[in-house]
Amino acid sequence: MTNEKTAVRTTYFSIAGNITLALVKGAAGFFGNSYALIADAIESTTDIFSSALVLLGFKYAEKPPDENHPYGHGKIEPLITFIVVAFLVTSATIIAYESIQHIQTPHKVPEPWTLFVLTGIIIWKEISFQIVIRKSKQTQSSSLRADAWHHRSDAITSVMAFLGISIALIFGEGYETADDWAALLASGFILYNSYLIFRPALGEIMDEHQYDDLIEEIRQRALEVEGILGTEKCFIRKSGMKYHVDLHAIVSGDISVEKGHWIAHALKDHLRKVIPNLGHVLIHIEPDQYTYK
Repeated sequence: MTNEKTAVRTTYFSIAGNITLALVKGAAGFFGNSYALIADAIESTTDIFSSALVLLGFKYAEKPPDENHPYGHGKIEPLITFIVVAFLVTSATIIAYESIQHIQTPHKVPEPWTLFVLTGIIIWKEISFQIVIRKSKQTQSSSLRADAWHHRSDAITSVMAFLGISIALIFGEGYETADDWAALLASGFILYNSYLIFRPALGEIMDEHQYDDLIEEIRQRALEVEGILGTEKCFIRKSGMKYHVDLHAIVSGDISVEKGHWIAHALKDHLRKVIPNLGHVLIHIEPDQYTYK
């Protein structure tokens, strides 16, 4: 299965899980007198829309290169990640505002059974995080990574809700707002995770140097091609799930232009074969010594 198809299937998994959990959390929060659970449901609802955007981004990124986009359409991925981060920041802001409002308003202690609901939610969201983050590493997808951290943020929000409700139930009167404070604290975690998601996506858009391991692999693999004596400059930029490479390869200065041309082709084909997630590979041939004056 291709990375693109893996990413799409993983996103469908996220959407289905988020729809189910948003309904469960909303109902449990309403009937169980817990704003922390309602805040959790709000975050899951934003997750549904953000996962849908991720899915649309994958569909668009799958389009082949064309005259206007010779490197393909993969740059849509970090742009979608920015939108996902905006959803996270928005949901965190709403949760924080509503938490403050509820702290100032007297209300009942949450129902004890809401803790059992939260326990199941926490377990499921952590499992979802592990599944999606593993797929994001497999596909090298920044959008999937953002989606994975959505699951982790959801799990953190649920843990905060669990602690808040537990405090309210244990200490009773006077601690009714404990789960509201928990929701407020969770909004801070969500904002922090938003930054962790945003920063790598920004680096991807700006073509930052952040692929040292891949550069080293390219240099080692290049030496497997007959006629390649070494490598010099190697620049990498990421677009979607593909890495585009500019590589300076060193060959004997005594060979013909034609032979150098075919060595460059052989190197390009070899690199794309042994490192499947490479996209465009541009080879610049350098002689091992400059013989011209």
